[in-house]
Amino acid sequence: MKEMATKYDPQAVEHGLYDEWVEKDYFKAGKDQSKTPYSIVIPPPNVTGKLHLGHAWDTTLQDMIIRMKRMQGYDVLYLPGTDHAGIATQAKVEAKLREQGISRYDLGREKFLEQTWAWKEEYAGFIRSQWRKLGLGLDYSRERFTLDEGLSEAVRKVFVKMYEEGLIYRGEYIINWDPATRTALSDIEVIHKDIEGAFYHFKYPLTDGSGYLEIATTRPETMLGDTAVVVHPKDERYQYMIGKTVTLPLVGRELPILADEYVDIETGTGAMKVTPAHDPNDFEIGNRHDLERILVMNEDGTMNENAGQYEGMDRFDCRKQLVEDLKKENFVIKIERHEHSVGHSERSGAVVEPYLSTQWFVNMEPLAKQSLEFQQTDDAIQFYPGRFNDTFTRWMTDIRDWCISRQLWWGHRIPAWYHNDTGEVYVGMEPPEDIDNYTQDEDVLDTWFSSALWPFSTMGWPDESSADYERYFPTNTLVTGYDIIFFWVSRMIFQSLQFTEEKPFDDVLLHGLVRAEDGRKMSKSLGNGVDPMDVIDKYGADSLRYFLATGSTPGQDLRYSEEKVESVWNFINKIWNASRFSIMNIGDEFTIDDVDLSKEKTVADEWILTRLNETIADVTRLSDKYEFGEVGRVLYNFIWDDFCDWYIEMSKITMNGEDEGAKQMTRSVLTYTLDNILRMLHPFMPFVTERIWQQIPHDGESIVLASWPTVDETLNNETSKQAMQHLVEVIVAVRQIRSEVNTPMSKEVPMIIQTKSDELKVLLQNNEHYIKRFCNPSTLTIDSNVELPDEVMSQVLTDKEVHLPLEGLINIEEEIARLSKELDKYQKELDRVNQKLNNEKFTSKAPAHIIEVERNKQQDYQAKYDAVQQRIEALNNRS
Repeated sequence: MKEMATKYDPQAVEHGLYDEWVEKDYFKAGKDQSKTPYSIVIPPPNVTGKLHLGHAWDTTLQDMIIRMKRMQGYDVLYLPGTDHAGIATQAKVEAKLREQGISRYDLGREKFLEQTWAWKEEYAGFIRSQWRKLGLGLDYSRERFTLDEGLSEAVRKVFVKMYEEGLIYRGEYIINWDPATRTALSDIEVIHKDIEGAFYHFKYPLTDGSGYLEIATTRPETMLGDTAVVVHPKDERYQYMIGKTVTLPLVGRELPILADEYVDIETGTGAMKVTPAHDPNDFEIGNRHDLERILVMNEDGTMNENAGQYEGMDRFDCRKQLVEDLKKENFVIKIERHEHSVGHSERSGAVVEPYLSTQWFVNMEPLAKQSLEFQQTDDAIQFYPGRFNDTFTRWMTDIRDWCISRQLWWGHRIPAWYHNDTGEVYVGMEPPEDIDNYTQDEDVLDTWFSSALWPFSTMGWPDESSADYERYFPTNTLVTGYDIIFFWVSRMIFQSLQFTEEKPFDDVLLHGLVRAEDGRKMSKSLGNGVDPMDVIDKYGADSLRYFLATGSTPGQDLRYSEEKVESVWNFINKIWNASRFSIMNIGDEFTIDDVDLSKEKTVADEWILTRLNETIADVTRLSDKYEFGEVGRVLYNFIWDDFCDWYIEMSKITMNGEDEGAKQMTRSVLTYTLDNILRMLHPFMPFVTERIWQQIPHDGESIVLASWPTVDETLNNETSKQAMQHLVEVIVAVRQIRSEVNTPMSKEVPMIIQTKSDELKVLLQNNEHYIKRFCNPSTLTIDSNVELPDEVMSQVLTDKEVHLPLEGLINIEEEIARLSKELDKYQKELDRVNQKLNNEKFTSKAPAHIIEVERNKQQDYQAKYDAVQQRIEALNNRS
């Protein structure tokens, strides 16, 4: 046995352990095919940068589940991988090139992709090193990347099959356009922000000179692409105008006045301009009335040749100039300032432009319907917390077709080719045979298209005979943030159901966002971000993992607090010191095989083993429900309070005694309890538990491979729990009394325990060695009928009273005042419980065991109230 350091040093503890685990293939799946498989695929981090606290939280929860399942006897697969992250990665590489004065167009597609692959290799290396530092039990032999050959084949297969089935189509639609990155965005890549804007009210003069229509818009620059004005067919104000025309201000184009039921009579002026190339609703109106689509902008957000005199201007500069010109020509009626929601690109931050473009789309209606119907079956995916199933349902119910093409170079190139002469489209797994006559589509697929296939493409699909696909798919649990239910979770569900006819996972555990301590979102601009690797360098991976895992309930955000991470370090230090004491007292000669719990035990032995059983049961039950915050609370209370503060202190009495048989039992209890504590803690704290576990002499190779603790019913002893409760209450009461009169524990004082029953008297007398050790009485009286001296401090407890005669140290009037406060406290508790028990709604609806708990409380509070009242009366009679 090596000498353990006197203080927990995370760097020393963690050094070398991970390399040892990986070298010995502890994390490799499939070594024992007789075991039940259990799999989790890592939500692949983007190769755009290093991992942040959110990644650390996400992967800690996954790793905890995997480690626990391995210990429970499953053949676990925790599959690692990274995502190419199209827009985000390309933006990073282009920014790097700009610093060198180069654009991607200077390099050309192939050279640019070489640069991006080099970036990917560098940052994938960073990510792997961070996984190692966090202690993630990943099977690196199965690592995947969304652009590797196997996944690329899966992407092509899915695209081609969906195209052949009519689920993918190419069309001209209004899409969300990012002028900064010059690419299409799906709806969920658009962040809506409230900004200060304006409603501009313009005159659209009737061509016949009989007046004008008042038209309001928030985007004046788009009026250059207007092709009609619409009014509601039942709007009496405009009935006579339908069929006439207006003249578009400054442009001079005649626009027909049309009737369309889309117009809301109650909103605005009831007349609306139609710009089919720059608004999704106008696009639909245009389709109904066969209107021309006039695009007035370039892809970079500047005005094009259709904008006339404004050609070449930025769209917002055009807006200002256009309004000024309209003012000069007296076309402006009024400008109303107002705050409105404007879409911004999630990646670039640019204001998104609704833009007419030819793109590739997924027809979502049949896929969404299939997913919603599946969630009504008995085999439905379980969301934790359950409310997120409603979120998923709402999203899939109101879903629009998914724009999947992106005007980028980095990504899965769309497997579509166009005939150079006829324009005929060819879609296939491989290029057409007469490739010289075809040109491949320049665009790539949305990143989420490939990551939607992640749970099965990583397992070898589309080869359905792949060993991993057959064994580990569907996966068991997905752990991810609630913010990507739409981006990723929903897409994995409908793609998996469509292509494998299986759900991608059984459970979805959703966590929130990591926020700064003040609740604000972490960001570079606020300077409040925290690098998880810095936290590990200071406090250790185990401290960070435990804080992240236990810091919130499922589905809720987590506020990062360095003070709380430090408190976890203190907790681990407590575990370290308790382990050090235990191992020193167990000794070099005693091994795990020497544990024998069948012989006579002290009440403390029986109690700690009973509490251990309860803790194992609670930790297992709560872990199965992913309630790791509650797991942490249960473990903390048992380890810190029960094991460290009480059992270890009580074990010192035995270990310092002469009874060798009792010492051997204490060694057995210490070894058995510590071993089980380490096993329960291992998923949270893999490093420190491994380092301590290796100090306990046993045959086990590593705690990573150890079995999960199970309840041993033969060790349960309810009587010991009641006995310990009495002992602890007495010891705590004495400490409180001594503290109130400033009498240190080192000073001997007389002590009287008055019991309500002879049974309790015998119990306390049989365990008076604990009372003497922790209370330091000069004399100890335990009886059911005692005569009390005048000057005595008292604590009324359940079925007993503790009295410390402190002659000359207390003031009787002050003691009466203190006891009166106690009386008030018990009166309030009685009022509360009586109100509950007198409430017919409560007694008629509450379960019987709950009512029984309240009645027991009522009896206990009443007994304490009566005892305190009697003590006050006795003191009043003597004063």
